[in-house]
Amino acid sequence: MHGRVKVRTTEEERERKKKEHALKVRAYRAAMGRILKKRDAGELDDEMLGLTVQILHRNPDVSTLWNIRRECVLEKIKQLAEPATESSKSDELQAEAESAAKPVEQEDKLQSVYGQELTLTEQCLMVNPKSYNAWHHRCWTLEQNPQADWEREVQLCNKYLKYDERNFHTWDYRRYVTAKAGVPAEQELDFCTEKIKVNFSNYSSWHHRSLLLPKLYPNEQRDRPMSEEKLQEELEMVLTAAFTDPNDSSAWFYQRWLLGGGAQVDQAPKVVAFRMGATGAVVAFNKPCPDFEQFKVELASNERSLKLESWQPADSKRTTWRTQTSIDYQKDASYYLKLAEQEIKLSPLPTGDGTFYFVPPHAASSCSKELFEELQTQLKSCYDLLEYEPDSKWTLLTSALLMRAIDVTANHERSLDHLVQLQKVDALREGYYKDLAACWTLELELAKWVTSPGFPKRFELTSESALTSLPYGQYLAIADELGLPAKLKAQLSDRLPQTFAELKL
Repeated sequence: MHGRVKVRTTEEERERKKKEHALKVRAYRAAMGRILKKRDAGELDDEMLGLTVQILHRNPDVSTLWNIRRECVLEKIKQLAEPATESSKSDELQAEAESAAKPVEQEDKLQSVYGQELTLTEQCLMVNPKSYNAWHHRCWTLEQNPQADWEREVQLCNKYLKYDERNFHTWDYRRYVTAKAGVPAEQELDFCTEKIKVNFSNYSSWHHRSLLLPKLYPNEQRDRPMSEEKLQEELEMVLTAAFTDPNDSSAWFYQRWLLGGGAQVDQAPKVVAFRMGATGAVVAFNKPCPDFEQFKVELASNERSLKLESWQPADSKRTTWRTQTSIDYQKDASYYLKLAEQEIKLSPLPTGDGTFYFVPPHAASSCSKELFEELQTQLKSCYDLLEYEPDSKWTLLTSALLMRAIDVTANHERSLDHLVQLQKVDALREGYYKDLAACWTLELELAKWVTSPGFPKRFELTSESALTSLPYGQYLAIADELGLPAKLKAQLSDRLPQTFAELKL
């Protein structure tokens, strides 16, 4: 029996871990108790910094300790600044003699304080590279230091991204330091390309790329994410990445962004529908406009201008607003709606009792012959892949998006068929695909509504699709009647959008 290693039983191992945990908890509580006592006493000294280090080395995610360290750093900076203030009041001869030495010594001490914080954050990030607190404290420290070495921080990001090229914390920090260091966007794009070549499955690198390209290759019409020439190149590159591993979603997500309309999240809400009658008006936006009541809104005609005030939200999302006010409408006059930076020409209603404005959502973008051919090539590649993997959800979804990018109307039914198949293949996201089908259907119906006989007073949903929701409801605020299937009305119940007639304007 001698010479054999004794293997701990499960119970013994559990007991050992329990004792270790109890010791750690006791040490943590003792250290925290000491730290909080010193903080209450206002003792923001070196001992306090040492105590916080003991805990942060083991657990970098204690926000309170990082806050205390910031208090200590600010106190140290204050103390270092005080001698300089006192020396300014001293004898002139002594001030001249010490003026050369003191600033240098003071700056060295300041840099030492900042250096300690940067070293600590590096040590903590080795423990947990995804520590929000450690990254935030590093940013804070650098912001305090007028002599921060931003180029060194860029190199640090390069180092960390070699360990884990997909760490989104590092990529987020990289965007911050490259902006401070003035790194050219072209150089960053090259860096992204290299990282993607190393590993296609890199959400963070694809995302970083999506932020750079619109700046480097802007699209003047803003109906696509970037210029058509660069978009064609990106589509070719991402298709290679997607087909390398069809089950990996990162490249497919990027391709979906490329096929999007290029609308930016930070764009201000835009008017998509407006109608005016003798007793009021209603206006609808493409996205929520929560502070619309503060806008200056004018109804201008050839001869005069009328302020439209006292706006009230007509829906819970605040995409639709209404106002009740007497308007002296003249049939022969031309009217314009002025608000914020928008000036919109209004059209007279066919019945002659008011004016309106309407633009359907997501109008199809035109494209060059070269881009059109590239989209068709990509769609064919998706069809080829579906022959081998008919249940590939990313290929099914991307092919549907490509169809819509090529011809929304001609490919509408086929793209909906793909969504129906996706509901079976990816059952956990069935509701998402149903909502997407509803969006695509309403986009087509609203585009067709403009040429219908009853426009804009009656909207008729002619589609036979089994819709379970009614997106773009704010676009219907200018209608008097909604011809919707009885089943859909029953499902929506009180969530049905209010019509112009129901708003009693």
